[in-house]
Amino acid sequence: MSKKKSDLQIAQEQAESAIKKTNEKIEELGKYTSNLYSALNNIQKLFDKIRNVPSEKHLEYRKLKEVRLNWKQQVEKIESDYKNAVAKNAGKGIAGVGTGVAVAALGPTAAMGIATTFGVASTGTAISALSGAAATNAALAWLGGGAIATGGGGIAAGNAFLALAGPVGWAIAGIALLGSGLLFWKTKSDQNRLEDIFTFISKRDITSYELAIVELNERISRIKDESVKLNDAIEKIESFGVDYNQMTEAQQYELGAYVNLMSASTQLLVNPILGLQPKYNEEDFSKFVSEGNRTTYEALCYSHKDLIIALSNLLYKIDLDDKDKKLLRKSFKKNKKFLSSMNISGFDDIILDIVCEALYLKYYPSTQTSSTVY
Repeated sequence: MSKKKSDLQIAQEQAESAIKKTNEKIEELGKYTSNLYSALNNIQKLFDKIRNVPSEKHLEYRKLKEVRLNWKQQVEKIESDYKNAVAKNAGKGIAGVGTGVAVAALGPTAAMGIATTFGVASTGTAISALSGAAATNAALAWLGGGAIATGGGGIAAGNAFLALAGPVGWAIAGIALLGSGLLFWKTKSDQNRLEDIFTFISKRDITSYELAIVELNERISRIKDESVKLNDAIEKIESFGVDYNQMTEAQQYELGAYVNLMSASTQLLVNPILGLQPKYNEEDFSKFVSEGNRTTYEALCYSHKDLIIALSNLLYKIDLDDKDKKLLRKSFKKNKKFLSSMNISGFDDIILDIVCEALYLKYYPSTQTSSTVY
């Protein structure tokens, strides 16, 4: 007779299932995004042929063209960085091993889905929590999560937690901390309490992914609609001729409406899926350090910035009492692989208190600081 699954095991399996469905939906988004990008390029080519377009309208759609170009460059960078990471970390437990997804599977369409999911600013910089490599990290986490969750080694030795600090990765990383046996337990009651904490984390993330899937479906639906409108517009514009001054007033007005359509469609390319954005990012961290009297440990905050941001994303909306925090501190301090992955030699006792305060400031900025994590 098989052993009954614990609440944590059940929650882990449900979280992994939700992540898998989210990843599949991201890839589906990429396919429709590819079609939208092609339609936008086609309509842009028609606009480029039209002479005597008023300068303000010409400037507007030229700016849109630049935004799309930056987005495409980001897509190509995600794909390139991913392939470089695969080559660099070959044989080191690279993401994808044991996940049922080949490590070379991140093609242009999947990269498009990731770029749209995590958002690209008009400058071409990925909007994310940690660094300029965040979109690449998301791509790695997107393919490598299964390996992490099943103890397969993750992205690469020494970088798993940093690379998985994006929104897709943290649910998996939280599971890995416990599921792969890395946490230290002194007694059965301690183990049970830690299991409860990570069960709450898994359930929290299940809800987040379910909501993100709804948002992804809505984005796909909007992209489908906009693609149809763009293709209809292409047929219309082709009949207008190539001289703006020779067009009828109605055609000129319609052409202006198509510029607005291009603008709305472009936003569907570059605006992120909000439900998959990090819950705590660098901006939150900077605000936290700058507000209040924190001069006594400002240096400590900056020297452990990535760790504080990562733990804040792991522990948001998780209620911890003093005993819980004590258990987590002990677990992290004795977890050599965790410390190595975060590139730190030891876990300072005050770090978890800083994380609690940082989260409280973000979610309850108008109240006094509490030791409870939200």
